[in-house]
Amino acid sequence: MSATRYAYLGPEGTFTEVALRTLPEAATRELVPMVSVPAALDAVRSGAAAAALVPIENSVEGGITATLDELTSGEPLMIYREVLLSISFALLVRPGTKITDIKTVTAHPAAQPQVRNWMAANLPDVTWESSASNADGARLVQEGRYDAAFAGEFAAATYGLVPLVTEIHDAVNAQTRFVLVGRPARPAAPTGADKTSVVIWLGDDHPGALLELLQEFAVRGVNLMLIQSRPTGAGIGNYCFAVDAEGHISDRRVGEALMGLKRISPNVRFIGSYPRAEVRPEDVSPLRAGTSDTEFVAASDWLARCQDGRA
Repeated sequence: MSATRYAYLGPEGTFTEVALRTLPEAATRELVPMVSVPAALDAVRSGAAAAALVPIENSVEGGITATLDELTSGEPLMIYREVLLSISFALLVRPGTKITDIKTVTAHPAAQPQVRNWMAANLPDVTWESSASNADGARLVQEGRYDAAFAGEFAAATYGLVPLVTEIHDAVNAQTRFVLVGRPARPAAPTGADKTSVVIWLGDDHPGALLELLQEFAVRGVNLMLIQSRPTGAGIGNYCFAVDAEGHISDRRVGEALMGLKRISPNVRFIGSYPRAEVRPEDVSPLRAGTSDTEFVAASDWLARCQDGRA
């Protein structure tokens, strides 16, 4: 395995590259752009890269399905950390292009919901076509395939383009969440401000099946931060659920919730316990009464005394 290589969704000039460069360790790694999320994660699976940074969620459109599906299927991988990045687009064009010259525009599909209203107001008759990434869209504009691309303003110099309009976003304070993914290993120690991600499959489709899974978290006081259904590929109506829960697998409440899920679900895939981005332990809401590790240990000790006749 190449321990010094980090893959990312490329080519050069993507928001993913910018997010990756915010990690301190990126300064000592060889950063390798890949053509797609599956390619970046396959580089980790094959050992060609030690880790890969990929987008997993944005605040406008929700989950990035390519990443969720890759983490759900295939050889298991694990999330080690997350990065939040504020997103604002620029309209990049070849030098000399005026806004009235634009007939075609391109960007990654996840960008479209974030600029749809701006396009309707400013480019109502322009044709949109998707590209593999925002930076790849800029490359295609450079090659003359399209008239303009929505991408980060920082990508303009890389591809010999100019930002015709900047600070484009339909939603103020839009953010994208990225995750650093590696091969399965022991999770890092808890920080007090952690997140645990799992994928859960339903055993069979019956009334209350999903509720039964969610109750494993609820009765132990584990707050869910995200739940998203994804088709399993086994036919219409067959779904699995990607879940982000507050806490670390070493927390008794989280560990016992996962054990409960494993008892009632045919398949539970653990995909990481890792620090929450931009959240400090003192910012985390206090635990509900009865859900701390101390209280779980006390209840376990009480049960042992009952079993020994010492209650």
